[in-house]
Amino acid sequence: MALSDTSASEDTLIPDGAPPNPNAHGPFSAMRRALPSGEVIRFLMVGGFNTAFSLAFYSGCVILFGRTMPHLSKPLIADIASIVSQPICITVAFLCYKHFVFRTKGNYLKEWLRCFAVYSVSIVAGLAILPAATKFFLIFKSLPPNAPPIFAGIVNSVIIACYSYFGHKKFSFKR
Repeated sequence: MALSDTSASEDTLIPDGAPPNPNAHGPFSAMRRALPSGEVIRFLMVGGFNTAFSLAFYSGCVILFGRTMPHLSKPLIADIASIVSQPICITVAFLCYKHFVFRTKGNYLKEWLRCFAVYSVSIVAGLAILPAATKFFLIFKSLPPNAPPIFAGIVNSVIIACYSYFGHKKFSFKR
């Protein structure tokens, strides 16, 4: 049985350090060939995109909810924006990590659920970090009205980035 488990995992994984198949076809193959072969370098590059995408989407939600629900407090708007934006941002991050960083094949649902499990820690932590950091940034009266929750989102993103590589490597896309 161990032999079949090994061969099954080898069938779903593109070896790290192996050159991308120059004959590969599909929507992601050209982008995979353009990325460096080192997993950590790819993680940092994709992580930079994911962070920028997540912060932009979260910030858009903060601005939208701030304008449509001006009666709510800034810390509550930060939490609502986080709850709405997280599932979309996690799905985008999952697809990027799967195709460009860890280069696994198949197992979409299993890996997507594992990716959500890794990020569930950040969702729960974010519900505490975002309001606290927003309240901290509210001390600075010279900031624009939507800046405190956006800056809180940046703080939260830095914390997430510090642990997510290992969570994804050891759990979401484990080999």
